Amino acid sequence: MHRRTLNLGILAHVDAGKTTLTERLLYAAGVIGEIGSVDDGSTQTGSLALERQRGITIKSAVVSFAVGGVTVNLIDTPGHPDVIAEVERVLGVLDGAVLVVSAVEGVQAQTRVLTRTLQRLGIPTLIFINKIDRAGADSRHALRGIADRLTPAVIAMGAASGEGTRAASFASCESGDPAFTSRLAEVLAEHDEALLADFVRDETRLSAGRLMAALAAQSRRGLVHPVFAGSAMTGAGVGELTAGITGLLPAADRKAEAEGPVSAAVFKVERGPAGEKIGYIRMVSGTLCARDRVRVCPVGMDGTEGTGKVTAISVFEQGKASDAPAVAAGQIAKVWGLPGIQIGDTLGERPPVTARHHFAPPSLETVVVPDRAGQKGALHAALTQVAEQDPLINLRQDDVRSELLVSLYGEVQKEVIQATLAEEFCLAVQFRETTTICIERPAGCGATAEFMAGDNPFRATVGLRVAPAAIGAGLSFGLEIEPGAVPSAFLKAIEETVRRTLSQGLFGWQVTDVAVTLTDSGYTPPPPYGWSKWSSSARDFRNLTPLVLMSALRQAGTTVHEPIHRFSLEIPADTVGAVLPLLARLLAIPLNRATPGLLAVIEGDIPAAAVHQLQQQMAGLTRGEGVLESAFDHYQRVRGEIPVRPRSDHNPLNRKEYLLHVGRGVGGV
Repeated sequence: MHRRTLNLGILAHVDAGKTTLTERLLYAAGVIGEIGSVDDGSTQTGSLALERQRGITIKSAVVSFAVGGVTVNLIDTPGHPDVIAEVERVLGVLDGAVLVVSAVEGVQAQTRVLTRTLQRLGIPTLIFINKIDRAGADSRHALRGIADRLTPAVIAMGAASGEGTRAASFASCESGDPAFTSRLAEVLAEHDEALLADFVRDETRLSAGRLMAALAAQSRRGLVHPVFAGSAMTGAGVGELTAGITGLLPAADRKAEAEGPVSAAVFKVERGPAGEKIGYIRMVSGTLCARDRVRVCPVGMDGTEGTGKVTAISVFEQGKASDAPAVAAGQIAKVWGLPGIQIGDTLGERPPVTARHHFAPPSLETVVVPDRAGQKGALHAALTQVAEQDPLINLRQDDVRSELLVSLYGEVQKEVIQATLAEEFCLAVQFRETTTICIERPAGCGATAEFMAGDNPFRATVGLRVAPAAIGAGLSFGLEIEPGAVPSAFLKAIEETVRRTLSQGLFGWQVTDVAVTLTDSGYTPPPPYGWSKWSSSARDFRNLTPLVLMSALRQAGTTVHEPIHRFSLEIPADTVGAVLPLLARLLAIPLNRATPGLLAVIEGDIPAAAVHQLQQQMAGLTRGEGVLESAFDHYQRVRGEIPVRPRSDHNPLNRKEYLLHVGRGVGGV
């Protein structure tokens, strides 16, 4: 029998119990004989020392179990916002998700960020209110918070009793219970006109069978979210959740898809014991066999495609990865033999739509310094491998100051990088002060061309025009020259150099939302007998392009924009008078304010650079009772003094300085 498959993500705010729930699901399915612990490193999905030390998940991990004719590939993801990039890479391979909410803490900052993303991507999601056995648990209060702060399209699938004790339990609602069917009909009618008409006409005529079928259909489309409650620690409610996973999420028999063209998404890369690259893939269609040659389409539309030979495949079955001769549509697997593989690549046919970033980019950066000065080369090699597993750290080398910089979401990420370098590469490092990452956008249009004459020392002609693009458009490169006017290798050299050069604009920040057009190009062809030193080379174009591009950008001008977070501050009402002046000093702009009873809630915008300072000072002003939530919202033009980031290249803004460092030399295509 061809078993149905479901790729399931477990997501939550940090410490809501995701990993323990994963262990409980595996235990209930008979995959493991006892429940592991994050603290002692005995879980199936957590093994890093820092994970044990902090009791949090840092690296996403895949396990598999079978239940009710469904193979569930379960992915345990981090909950801490500083390692949100791990969640980013998983979302594109999910069929469904379980969002875990603590019955004690309720809806938290990261819960809201994850929910918005799941809704935007249309990923069907069940909600599990965990920890009903803990002191202070209140699943009804948590359910109200979910409805008020996440989505009103929720339906409680039962009720908890004995909360706050080890005997806490969860009982499913009977399908014929009038209160349950009434609430169910009300929620489902929002997305079903026929059901709405019958509901208005005579609610009692809606059969329980029809309502449950509609619930399953709408859950699989991500329109409504069934809510379960229980305890991953004791197992209460986990059986009911498991039934919901197999019955209310879109598990599918992908036999037909397995016979289609090969297409797979790469969502994780790691290194094996011998340093070999291992790619984690989700098969979208077709069947990939060991020893097959497969096309590798790089992330983004501007990279160069290649091919590689898959030397080995491992699929996830019953809690572990096992060698297999092939992997078929719907399955998740590890593959070997593709040394150039990167996160975001596609194997085989590229899907119609390539997913882009789901979360905001990192807004902080820092310099990484080895404890021993002689280890800079080793540190660069190690960070290059770390960047393979986490491309969003955006490893950057400052050749001028001989420094290595990485992008960050927060301070915890420093600990992750530091621990990884120590454990895997035996490198001890320190970090310099964390700074905010700004961006530049073109203020207008500019155009420059340099021809093979005059003071142009390169055997190349390049003309470029720079213009603003729509917000969020990124960088586009277009052509106004005739097709075939120059060899494709030279065009590739120009485009690659444009993208690399615009990583540093007039003020040193990455330039985005910009359209660059090649308006002129020329070269000296080689003589009939082959290449000579008088012939143009790709190096000529790589060396000339930065001068032309930055001259055009200087004409256009740029504006610098800083990251802005949307914040929500919940504080005792009597401390508002002390907190508002602090917000003003930090250039925060309150947009909404409410005072329900003894608490005041202030929402607004604040520069990302000020969030950490607000967190530190707020505790003293609110007697330690203030709760701050913040997440990146948008970029805003800097007012006042413009922050400048030191350049890390040969400064094409200064022609004399640039040409001193870049001679014509002899380059090849």
